Amino acid sequence: MPTSAIRLVRLTGRLLLALAAVAMLVVAFLVLIALTDGAGSGLAAWLTTLGVGAVLAMWLGRRRTWPARLVPFLPVVVAAALTTSVCIPTAPTARRYPPALPFVTTQHWSLSTGSRVAVYHYPPADPGTRHPIPLVYLNGGPVRGISVLDHRFLQLLARQGYDVYAYEQAGGGRSDLLPMSQYTISRSVRDLAAFVDRLNKGKVDILGFSSGGTVLTRALADPSVAAGLHRAIIAEPGPMDGPTAHITGHKGRESARGLAPAMSGPRSTHVPRYAVAFGLMRLGLLTPDTGLIGQAEGDNAFTAADLGSDTASAYCARDAHRIPAEDTAQNFSFSPAASLRVQQTVKDSSSIARLLRQSRTPAMLMIAECSSQVRQWATAVLAHDPAIQRTQYMPGVGHHMWNGLDENNGRAAAVITAFLQDEPAPLPDYPTRDEIPTFLRDHK
Repeated sequence: MPTSAIRLVRLTGRLLLALAAVAMLVVAFLVLIALTDGAGSGLAAWLTTLGVGAVLAMWLGRRRTWPARLVPFLPVVVAAALTTSVCIPTAPTARRYPPALPFVTTQHWSLSTGSRVAVYHYPPADPGTRHPIPLVYLNGGPVRGISVLDHRFLQLLARQGYDVYAYEQAGGGRSDLLPMSQYTISRSVRDLAAFVDRLNKGKVDILGFSSGGTVLTRALADPSVAAGLHRAIIAEPGPMDGPTAHITGHKGRESARGLAPAMSGPRSTHVPRYAVAFGLMRLGLLTPDTGLIGQAEGDNAFTAADLGSDTASAYCARDAHRIPAEDTAQNFSFSPAASLRVQQTVKDSSSIARLLRQSRTPAMLMIAECSSQVRQWATAVLAHDPAIQRTQYMPGVGHHMWNGLDENNGRAAAVITAFLQDEPAPLPDYPTRDEIPTFLRDHK
């Protein structure tokens, strides 16, 4: 073999060894990030990796002449440069709240629980058609701001005579943050009770959507909270407790997940720091209270595009290429760490089925045809809450049932208002409790 070829083989081998060393150091850094829970914005893991790498480089170069002793340090320098970006914030570390909405006044209420929440009020457009009982909206998330799409739906209900109130749950939207340890599903229920008390208008009707439906379901299982509720509408609920959360089963008909074009816009997950932080949190390798990024920084960094296919999963497959913009970049707000923390407290909670069987608050369940939710999350509520008077299976819509497409907002409003006024349902009462097994078999 020619000398030049031999040199090339040796050079290639050394390059591959160097790349392998860099990869090993980067992996070691990520492992240490997980083991230290990102302590010190990741600097604890970074300094340890750098120190161990430097010691190994010194050991490998101990018998070499002086210039050659520096060669083993090259992978350490490269790995240090690659991982430094994980330790340096690029988003503000103090919470930046969304600006005020142009079409509704943002109020801030301090609740007896200690939460300070952003409140929105849509009074009836025509006072002559005013319904006497206020309607309170609990949005999904959890710990997400109320989208512009939802605000439009609340305005529609106000035009039909409802006195509509909505608040962004603690940590979401324009509401103040909580210490991470205080984000629990039980805190969300207590905040709901405190909000109804602060409203001071007697009993209220509640519309709870998605994780808001979970909060509402658990409120119905708590007699002290349910005493303040007149009627309850549970729309596309998340799991109500730990046993339900661990169910893996049927979902609705095909959603737009995997079919819709990728969401446009900046992504925090294209930045190494947030890709590592959110990725490891999602995998359970970092706690929501990780020292890698603070709660405020994570909230500031996270964008609507980071939700990726989660947004598409809320729409039917037939709507894949016309999914509406749910929000504006200025209004969008989501706390990924707090959301994971609340979801974990649901998973860790004991069964509420026995308590829910004692509910006496008239309730309605809404289920979407193309729901991305596990079907048993909704049917578990139907099975255990004897006060559910009707179930409305909503054809042609996904998880986000009032989405501005076609006549979907009007259809959802018709179902809701009919129940609140105790009028005949516009859709068949389906599924009933006896039809749950058939429903799970046929609608998947």
